Amino acid sequence: MLIRSISGIRGLVNSHLTKQLCYNFANAIHRIIPDGVVMIGRDTRPSGDDLLTNISDQLINRGRNVIILGIVPTPTVQYMVQNTEAQGGIVITASHNPIEWNGFKFIRHDGTFFRPNECQNLFSIMDQNSFSKHENDMGSIIQDVNAIQKHIINILGLSCLDINQIRNRKFNVVVDAINGAGFDALPKLLEALNCNVIPINCNPSGDFVRGAEPLPKNLKILSEAVLKTKADIGLAVDPDADRLSVVSNKGIPIGEEYTLALAADGYIKQKQSEETFVINLSTSMVLEKIANQHNCEVIRTPVGEINVVEKMIEIDAEFGGEGNGGIILKESHFGRDSLVGSAMVLNRLSQTNQSLHDIYVSLPQFIIVKDKIEISKNILNDLINHSKKIFDDANLNIEDGTKFTWDTKWVHLRKSNTEPIVRIYAEAKDKETAQDLIDKVKSFIND
Repeated sequence: MLIRSISGIRGLVNSHLTKQLCYNFANAIHRIIPDGVVMIGRDTRPSGDDLLTNISDQLINRGRNVIILGIVPTPTVQYMVQNTEAQGGIVITASHNPIEWNGFKFIRHDGTFFRPNECQNLFSIMDQNSFSKHENDMGSIIQDVNAIQKHIINILGLSCLDINQIRNRKFNVVVDAINGAGFDALPKLLEALNCNVIPINCNPSGDFVRGAEPLPKNLKILSEAVLKTKADIGLAVDPDADRLSVVSNKGIPIGEEYTLALAADGYIKQKQSEETFVINLSTSMVLEKIANQHNCEVIRTPVGEINVVEKMIEIDAEFGGEGNGGIILKESHFGRDSLVGSAMVLNRLSQTNQSLHDIYVSLPQFIIVKDKIEISKNILNDLINHSKKIFDDANLNIEDGTKFTWDTKWVHLRKSNTEPIVRIYAEAKDKETAQDLIDKVKSFIND
């Protein structure tokens, strides 16, 4: 099925992402984005090249000038759009979906993703399929092969980083880019930070040799490589390189939730100021506990990068993110960025002589369990009502799905924006308690 949401469009390459869909999409984008240049980048999926050609050809037929960035991380496209005269951007990616999927993400002139109402407008125009055959003279295509370098230069100048301190440590870093869009960008950034880089799965083949999400269960090869090379840290990204996960020097995946915590902990130590952080409803409590220790505040939003970004803009927050390994730093650009996240985690590592493992265990400890179920829409309400009965002593939040919260634990049910599933996340001080919360929700299915 074709999935359309605030995260863009995703579908199976062979059955959904047809030439007709590309035609409709390109024409709809042309109507929505103001006159001017459109930038296009893609991840390494083999299907990406044809989709890029189909989209760019249609745009230049409409008189658009198109800048092709090639295979680059999603955040690189966002950074480039924000910091040039481009009027919008397109990323051809299905993010963490399996390789048989692909899709499109839509970027506004300010480098942020389309708002929900703009997505709906785009989808409506696509569905109308009422496009004239031509409008303007032919546009042109320009290749920009320096986008990654420009992005890296920006990161090296961030005020929340002590670049010389990082460089002086000469960290040994193993990188697992899952043969995706970060295959070249992340090693280049690390080399600029004077790290000794040990790359695995760092080629543009699009052969996703592990699970696409950088979850602990998918990082066995990275963990083994960290131990074998006696590295200081292991870094893993997803196929479009907007999410970052970390493996400690002991070869232990510490979970993508702690990527945000490590980055924030280092940010607080560097800035020495009271800050407001923005995270989503499914993100770990650990950042709240860290923030409380430093007179900082945490505000939560519905799940979805653009929801976090909109709140950051509204309250003028400098730092935010999502517990899936997504770091958002205003000073660079308003988007999840594994390159920015990598530099921030290394900055934290450089602030003391502690190992990454020792830093990790010094942080507040919570265990988050993430599960999902396939369930029909007409059963979803029954599942929620069932959960309300068994969790009648919890604080209830229905801003995005249904979340039940106690002092040191929570469980969150919400329909996925990108897959035909319901996600069930739970967090507590120990795995058994978190799993018990999920099991209680799923008992409805078993019954």
